[in-house]
Amino acid sequence: MREISHKLAFAHDAAPTRTSDVFDPNNGSVQARVALGDAALLDRAVEAAKKAQPAWAAVNPQRRARVMFNFKALVEKNMDELAHLLSSEHGKVIADSKGDIQRGLEVIEFCCGIPHVLKGEFTQGAGPGIDVYSFRQPIGIGAGITPFNFPGMIPLWMSGVAIATGNAFIMKPSERDPSVPVRLAELFSEAGLPDGILQVVQGDKEMVDAILDHPDIAAISFVGSSDIAHYVYKRGVDNGKRVQALGGAKNHGIVMPDADLDQVVNDLSGAAFGSAGERCMALPVVTPVGEKTAIALREKLIPAIAALRVGVSTDPEAHYGPVVTAAHKAKIESYIQMGVDEGAELVVDGRGFTLQGHEKGFFVGPTLFDHVKPTMRSYKEEIFGPVLQMVRAETFEEALALPSEHQYGNGVAIFTRNGHAAREFAARVNVGMVGINVPIPVPVAYHTFGGWKRSAFGDTNQHGMEGVKFWTKVKTITQRWPDGGVGDAANAFVIPTMG
Repeated sequence: MREISHKLAFAHDAAPTRTSDVFDPNNGSVQARVALGDAALLDRAVEAAKKAQPAWAAVNPQRRARVMFNFKALVEKNMDELAHLLSSEHGKVIADSKGDIQRGLEVIEFCCGIPHVLKGEFTQGAGPGIDVYSFRQPIGIGAGITPFNFPGMIPLWMSGVAIATGNAFIMKPSERDPSVPVRLAELFSEAGLPDGILQVVQGDKEMVDAILDHPDIAAISFVGSSDIAHYVYKRGVDNGKRVQALGGAKNHGIVMPDADLDQVVNDLSGAAFGSAGERCMALPVVTPVGEKTAIALREKLIPAIAALRVGVSTDPEAHYGPVVTAAHKAKIESYIQMGVDEGAELVVDGRGFTLQGHEKGFFVGPTLFDHVKPTMRSYKEEIFGPVLQMVRAETFEEALALPSEHQYGNGVAIFTRNGHAAREFAARVNVGMVGINVPIPVPVAYHTFGGWKRSAFGDTNQHGMEGVKFWTKVKTITQRWPDGGVGDAANAFVIPTMG
């Protein structure tokens, strides 16, 4: 039985008192056990980080960027190993795992330019003989609590910017697929990152609470479900920390009557069912505008769904693999039954899907609902599985209102050839990330990622300049070099102005 432990800056030989099973989703077997840490272990990790961080912050940004360059090359060199490790614990197909890691590497590429983005501001002659300048300094020690669905990308999103800006970083990955973050930390060390700057602590809620309560952790980044995101945000802020907490989603795809339906169906197949729907940027709701559009779209969707290949994660022909655990499979199937009970039309039922030779694997077939209503609980909540719900709209305004009024506001897409409709939709929709004929509108690494409403708690998004702002604090200096004369003593008691 493989044992998965922490990646720490100190020896940790004590046997864990608690462990958690790590499954192979392709066959349902327990393939490893992960050690679950506690507050005492976190204390030791924080102490190591405190000792290492000042020296790392003093390293000039160009040399920190060189570590990022080295790390990027090492991840690319080890891409196959990382992708197979990720797929073995998560279940997503190898090509998707490589995409997971590559999207994280794109943020590392952004971090290779950190000397430029850390340049401050300077105003000469802001007042008589007075100059004003500002620069960004690291916050000290940051922490990241990452989800199971992107065990490569999101740890890289968080750790890359935090480390490049001069911080020490403590990562707590999901206990469901914890191996890739440990391997990434090993590669960071190989790239030249000093001991103590990046550490991985394994754990469950006990470790999360220890991170949220620790007085020496200044900022926390979280991605997970909305209820837990709200909990993390509130508890962290109550403890005086800077917190960004990204939650769930229910992204909509609006299909206008003039859309290219063949392209829409191709896009929906990947956006709704790719990675078994276990993406916060998946597209689980499609809203055709007009009855004619709905009928035509449905006619094209059914054969496209029938052509999807569900397979083991190592199958190069598979479109998607199993979901992460048996419990998650049961949850998805309970939502399918909920939709039936609520009166939605179950057009394609993915329950009961089995794969020969892998009957105990955590597979869910692609599922399609039609005539879903906004009042249904199965529509209001995030299913996080390979389930596509069709919610029909009669008009553009009705379609616009659906994602705008939903509790989640992560992403949305509109499919149309009409530039005016696209522009109007993008300007008015109450959602944080918008795609125009782009089904999964994840911004590039030098922009920023974050949703609205219950999809995100906090004021700063991930990566790009927003990430730099989150992991740094601004210091502003107002300076004057006297010429040897004595100023006006009376004005010394008046608040200074630059007029």
